[in-house]
Amino acid sequence: MANSTTSPAAPKRALRGSDVDSMITGEGVLIDVPATSVASLVIAAIIDYIVIFSGFFLATVALSWLGGSVTEAQAAIIGILLTVTGFLVVPVGVELLTRGRSLGKLVMKLRVVRDDGGPITFRHAFVRGLVGIIEIWLLMGVPAVVSAMLSTRAKRIGDLAAGTYVVREETAMRLQPGPWMPPALIPWASGADMGALPDGVAMQIRQYLTRTDMLSPVAREQVGRALLAEVMPRVSPPPPPGAPVDAVLAAVLAERRKRDRERLQREAALRARVLR
Repeated sequence: MANSTTSPAAPKRALRGSDVDSMITGEGVLIDVPATSVASLVIAAIIDYIVIFSGFFLATVALSWLGGSVTEAQAAIIGILLTVTGFLVVPVGVELLTRGRSLGKLVMKLRVVRDDGGPITFRHAFVRGLVGIIEIWLLMGVPAVVSAMLSTRAKRIGDLAAGTYVVREETAMRLQPGPWMPPALIPWASGADMGALPDGVAMQIRQYLTRTDMLSPVAREQVGRALLAEVMPRVSPPPPPGAPVDAVLAAVLAERRKRDRERLQREAALRARVLR
């Protein structure tokens, strides 16, 4: 049974602003988006700490210059407002407006995202900021560092509470090319009616086709036919009699990718005409 997936190595691509810890593209490509390291988090936090504390210190000095122009009660209220603004309102507002970045994260090319990879909302930023007052400011960041070291995604306690984590803003990765269309099956695949193929099944087919050389003949036969059984109810008419299992799976995946690309091109052309 011939493997139809051999192709040149794919170039590195950059994934910017990660959307998931592991994403599945339309053609069933699994992309891992790793969380950042604890060291990067600590450096970013130190930068934020210096900036926020410096601003708070300057505001406090300015308040002291007012001297007798304010009463003791007014000074206490202003002090509370400065504290809340400096250590909660400003960090939350900055992360919300920048979609998960602070000055420290900008320097270190980091971003806060939801557990599902999407951009954070006010709720996520507020929970992170509120918990951060305790774990970072009151407890000098010790609980945050310990939690990040114990977490697989380097999550501090605020991330655990908010359902977020921090990723590298730009991650270079190597994407394996998709399977090539077997020439003998082009007439069948181009005219076949193919129903929606679940991303999970597409990913399994892709992984199988790129790893057939690592499987024993028996395992290759079993896995290939199991995947074919998942695909055939969604394809009509069936492939030509005697077509190799690997070739049929490669043809289905390649045709699916081709149709998805054509659909996206049509949608882009339609948007361009509407917005012209």
